Amino acid sequence: MAFPVHRPRRLRVSEGIRRMVRETRLSVDQLIQPFFVIYGGDVARPVSSMPGVFQFSIDRLLPQVKEVWEMGIPAVLLFGIPEKKDPVGSGAYDPNGIIQQAVRAIKEEVPDILVITDVCLCEYTDHGHCGVVRGKEILNDPTLELLCKEALSHVEAGADIVAPSDMMDGRVGAIRKALDEAGFTCVSILSYAVKYASAFYGPFRDAAESAPQFGDRRSYQMDPCNVREAIKEAHLDLEEGADILMVKPALPYLDVIRVIRDTFPQTPLAAYNVSGEYSLLKAAARLGWVDEERVMMEMLLAIKRAGADMIITYFAKEAASLLGS
Repeated sequence: MAFPVHRPRRLRVSEGIRRMVRETRLSVDQLIQPFFVIYGGDVARPVSSMPGVFQFSIDRLLPQVKEVWEMGIPAVLLFGIPEKKDPVGSGAYDPNGIIQQAVRAIKEEVPDILVITDVCLCEYTDHGHCGVVRGKEILNDPTLELLCKEALSHVEAGADIVAPSDMMDGRVGAIRKALDEAGFTCVSILSYAVKYASAFYGPFRDAAESAPQFGDRRSYQMDPCNVREAIKEAHLDLEEGADILMVKPALPYLDVIRVIRDTFPQTPLAAYNVSGEYSLLKAAARLGWVDEERVMMEMLLAIKRAGADMIITYFAKEAASLLGS
């Protein structure tokens, strides 16, 4: 038909019409708030490279978790910073470790919130790598035993979901077997199935005190050039018993989120809006270069539009405030 019949702007003329025809909708139900937990009392230590993010002692963490829950955010993701580090990351699977204590305290104070725990050794090892080290080599199979001990200790403390982020081969299957044999068949595994060796993790390593002391993590995290490998990793993790898949980081890998969504349409998919993505926006906003709220929501909508069902983001509380207003 002739031009005057087709005027797409008719569906943009008012906020009411725009709301009715929106294809992608972001909900507070889809947000997960990460927290960094540290030993001590009355500690709220700012992370210099992540404005607005803190390392909290458990007593200061609990009001934060309660606030998150009252805002409607259904889940938190916990990362721990131990008092001491050693070559095998023993603080990761100590029954009285920082995460184990935090989980018990949260479940006592806010029992209905979903507690997701990061399962990895990097915060707990003195070398900063995600597995057992021999010389300069990161050993895969000996690491699996320790990851199983860590996951099991988290679940025994009350964690609802464990999230292995180490990228060791076979870790999902090993953890699933360990949990099932211990009777925790209903505990879910959120697998960092597609985790790239990214430069966007820098601020996180400040927050978690987990920078590697030698080399880098490219021998176990994925090459940013690869997409077919992402499909393979996701497929393997599903075969091993993963309940939820994750792509990390989010914004530079929106194409990968879409590929995983389309390849595994029946599997819940998470995306991690990582520290570098957060800090870049915070820095630009502080300089007055961008409208922080609008860019934040546009970023989160892009992740959702790419196919993510849930988003782990340091913006969770800020986004929830806007979504609830």
